[in-house]
Formats: sequence, C-alpha cells, structure tokens
Amino acid sequence: MVASQRTDQGRTGAVREKVTISYRGARYQIGRGRHFYGIWVAGEPAAQPVAWWPETAEGWSGAWSRFTAMEPPGSVVRVGQRTAPAPAANRAVIIAASLLGAGILAGLIGLFPGYVGGASLASQAYQLVPHLIYLAAWAVAGVLILRGSGRLQAGALLGVGVSVLALGLFLADLGQVFAGQSAGAGLVLTLLGWLGCAAGSVTAFRLAAVGRPARPLHRELGHIAMVVIAGLGAAFAFAPSWDSDVLRLGATGATYTVTQGNAFAAPGAVIAGNVIVMVGLVAVVATAALWRPIRHGAVLLAGATIALCAQAISALVLQLGQGATPAQFGFTPQQAAQAGLTISSGFTPVFWVYCVFVVALAASCAWMFLTPDAGPAQPQISYPSNAAPGAPALRTASASPALSGPVVNGPVVTGTLLAPTQQASDEAGDEDEEDDDDDFDNDEGTEDQKFRE
Repeated sequence: MVASQRTDQGRTGAVREKVTISYRGARYQIGRGRHFYGIWVAGEPAAQPVAWWPETAEGWSGAWSRFTAMEPPGSVVRVGQRTAPAPAANRAVIIAASLLGAGILAGLIGLFPGYVGGASLASQAYQLVPHLIYLAAWAVAGVLILRGSGRLQAGALLGVGVSVLALGLFLADLGQVFAGQSAGAGLVLTLLGWLGCAAGSVTAFRLAAVGRPARPLHRELGHIAMVVIAGLGAAFAFAPSWDSDVLRLGATGATYTVTQGNAFAAPGAVIAGNVIVMVGLVAVVATAALWRPIRHGAVLLAGATIALCAQAISALVLQLGQGATPAQFGFTPQQAAQAGLTISSGFTPVFWVYCVFVVALAASCAWMFLTPDAGPAQPQISYPSNAAPGAPALRTASASPALSGPVVNGPVVTGTLLAPTQQASDEAGDEDEEDDDDDFDNDEGTEDQKFRE
C-alpha cells in the first residue's frame, strides 16, 4: 500500500496543499499534489517540487520518465517497501558472494593442472584468455553483490548471464572426455568453479528484486526485434567453421582449402554442449529484451555478450599465436619441405558475421541501459483505460487547474506552486476546502487499493 505523506504549506486564501509520495529514489521522490504530479527532493515533501506536470495520463508518463532518468539504476522503490535488507538478507548476500568467491578461486587453481588431453589451460593462450574473462566477469558480479542495494541486482543478473553461456561451453569441453580424451584435475576444478559461481549468482538473483519479463510497449517492438535477430544470428554463426587454412604445394602448384571448427562435426557429446550454448544464448537474449526494468535486462544481456566476446577473442588469439602446422594435415616436416608445402591461416566469412552480431548485441546493451523505464514492474497494479502504457496507475483528473509556474514534460525547472484562486469568502473557502479534502482522501483510498501488494 502506498504510504501517504501530507503537509500543510501554509494558508493562502484558506487553502492547504497536500502531497502524496508514491515512489522514492536515492535523491528524489515522485507523487502528486492537488491536481498535479510532481518530483520532490527526497525526504522533503513539504518543500516545493523541483518539477511538476498536469494530472493527466501524459503528465504521469512524463513525470515518471523524468524521475527515473534522474535516479541511479535500481534505486527506485515504492513508498512503504523495505529498502534495507534484513539480517537474514544480509546473510544471504554474504553466502552468495562467498559462493562466487569460492568458484573464482577454484577456477583460478584449475588453470594450472592438466585440463583435457594432458595440457593445462595456462599453457594454451587461446584457452586461457576466455577462462580469465569469465572469472573476471564473475568477480565483478561478486563485488556488485557485496555492495548491495541496486548493485546487488546488477551483480546477480551479470553473474547469471555469464553462467548460462559458460555452462554449454564447459559441457562441450567435458564432451571431449566422453569422446576419448583424458580428463585432468584442471577440468574438475573448472567445473566446480562454474558450479560455485552459478550458485552464487542464482542465490543473489533470488534475493534481489530484479524484475521480470513483461509485455513490451508498442514503441519498443522494433528494437526488441533487432535484439532477438542479433541473438539468433550470433547463435547460428556460432556453429559453422571459423578457421580456414589454405595449403599450397610448391611442387605441383595445387591449392587446398581446409576449414575447421564446425560445431556439428565434433563427437556427439561435444555437439550437445554446443547446442546448449546456442539455445542458452537465444533464451537469454529473448528474456533480456523483455525484462523490466529495461536496465536490468541490459545487465543480463551484458553477461551473455561477455561470454560471446570471449569466444571471438579466443579465436583471434589462436590465429595470431598458434598457426596451423603440417602435422595437423598428416605431413612430416621432411615431407612438407620436399613438397614445398606452405600454409596460410585465416577466418571464414562466418566468423566476421558472428562478430557483427556480437557487436550488435553490445550496442543493444548500451541502448537498453540508457533507455529510461516507463514504470516499475508491478503486474498486480490495475491500469485505467486512459493511463500511459507501462506507467503505474495514479488518479487521473478530468481537468487540471491553472498552476502558477511552468508546467513541463522535460527538463527539471523550479517555480512557485500556488493553489487555485478562491473567489468565495473565507468561510465559503473553508467549506470548499473541506469538501476537497474529503475528495482527496477518497482518491487516496482508491489509489491505495491499486498499489496494495
């Protein structure tokens, strides 16, 4: 239920101004006065509003857009909602961060023993770099979770986004063991590390009020379609071969092109891991595009995008630091020298297509993070037919009185708010005021019903 804060701003023609605060952020709060919506400095409802709008559907939409743009992401809460975590919540935060810390530690130790086939991750640059990127992303998530408040939400979503994509990638590595490769202690520690980081992220996710998917606004449909298309494109471009090697035989002048890395040319267990990566990517992208608040969706998408970037960087490191050798194609050094064999390595066009889609996802993250929310995700709120889509429903008046001072829908302005002029005598003015108070109280009761948990 919305808590009400009322103030008497003095008597001007026997009129008192009442303020009902509905949402509060770190620095400002939003609510309504008599026939207007306004934004006040947090904790000072008795002061004049820093900006106000007419009490219409458009006015509330403009007020809410401005309010959320003025506040840090994740800081807006409904009045009456508990903002400080309880002791049990504090313990849960510590547990979540500890699980992430333990997972990161296990992952770091797992870089040095044998991974798959006897070689360690630390000895293979193209394997080492993406694993370090995953661990760094989880470390950032852990720090955000420990800092609490709105950062707890960001840390939870970031950790979940990375964990979903990393799951398929680690399962693909495990699939090589089922295909006959030897498993080392590094693989076991890495999988345990993923388990700890995923558990910590999910624990924080369940603790934080991170929002949920919601029906998008009409004006958002175009961009959501672009985000989903970029996710589908990256998923499909993940499967084909990325590496292209051209073999030239100097003795005969013959040229052969060999492509490598096709996700569906691997053993079955490896294919299953790659499919999980593709399905997980599409699921995360679609969920993030529909998530509200939209900035939380941006953080979830950022986690998945980081994992995709790690794969592209891994491919670049492999090409730059470890070119193809004759032994990979069945030639001994002596045979290669006799045949005049030369090998040039590069990428297939599909790799660059994949990079374009990943860049598109990164741009979508930035757009979503900078887009102000139309309103908090509260599906239990009932919206009147004339309310702005996506904005919490507050009372809409049939007419707005004249206000002395600017009425804005954009930048914050200041001014003196005066109540409507009273034409009757002081006694009649007092009677009208009492009637208005009764109407205002009745409206508050209706509004409280709309916002009741």
